[in-house]
Amino acid sequence: MNWLSNFVRPKIQALVRKREVPDNLWTKCPNCGQMIHHKEIKQRQFVCQHCDHHLRVGPDDRFPHLFDDGEYTVIELPEVLTDPLKFRDEKRYTERLKDSQGKTGQKDAVVVAHGNLGGQSAVIAVQNFSFMGGSLGQGAAEAIIAAAKLAVLQDAPLIIFAAAGGARMQEGILSLMQLPRTTIAVQLLQEAGQPYISVMTDPTTGGVTASYAMLGDIAISEPGALIGFAGPRVIENTIRERLPEGFQRAEYLLEHGMLDMVVHRHQLRETLIRIVELLGNRPPPADVISLPVPDLDIPLPTDPERGGDNSEPGGAS
Repeated sequence: MNWLSNFVRPKIQALVRKREVPDNLWTKCPNCGQMIHHKEIKQRQFVCQHCDHHLRVGPDDRFPHLFDDGEYTVIELPEVLTDPLKFRDEKRYTERLKDSQGKTGQKDAVVVAHGNLGGQSAVIAVQNFSFMGGSLGQGAAEAIIAAAKLAVLQDAPLIIFAAAGGARMQEGILSLMQLPRTTIAVQLLQEAGQPYISVMTDPTTGGVTASYAMLGDIAISEPGALIGFAGPRVIENTIRERLPEGFQRAEYLLEHGMLDMVVHRHQLRETLIRIVELLGNRPPPADVISLPVPDLDIPLPTDPERGGDNSEPGGAS
């Protein structure tokens, strides 16, 4: 009996028992609903192979596809006051921060790294929507300001990938104060003559759109990204009219002059390299040689109506 219960029964149960499948092996496309294996979607930079929908991407998956050879250095960011207002709704603000930090492995919504982009130094900041909706608080703003200062110090361009639902309500007026602070950080780049490229991803809304996201020398977006200040539903309820098809999407904004280009994620690195080279005023790869201009004695053509040879301007016919 012991042999049956201790050996035979476990073997039979192991054969018929349903295998437990990890939840993170498959990703469901939010656009077409197709299930995609996590290895395949990661190889395609989180772009659905069925409908070409661009899924949201965090810094850990964004940086390796941008920097040369996938090599970069993440910088340490300044410490900020964690819960200045002692805010609490359904949960304490400190608990929400700990949950997002454990989920993403980040201190706050923005991560800054520097490295080489097409052989040239570059500073890139990525805003992670998975961290409290990418909301802009003191920590995220300090990251943007640190990125701008580092770009000026390294004489390098700054590229920001924006993704946010707006300001962080748990910080109240302190969050709104970060809008002018990040705008001043962009001004530091302009005064130093360094390029600032803004890449808006899905979604870029609220105060982020009203500040640094729309201040780039070049404004780029990924296809289908939602970009705007207030959401479409809020606008429809306010004006009591139906909005045009594709309103506030990247292609609509490009058509109406709010963006410079919409770039597929697979072509984004090459596009950024080309823009940085154009805006960076890089010296030519070889010495410029001045060639002597030959002195050619070419007579002017005759005028059949006036007659004679008009070799001297203003001469008599």
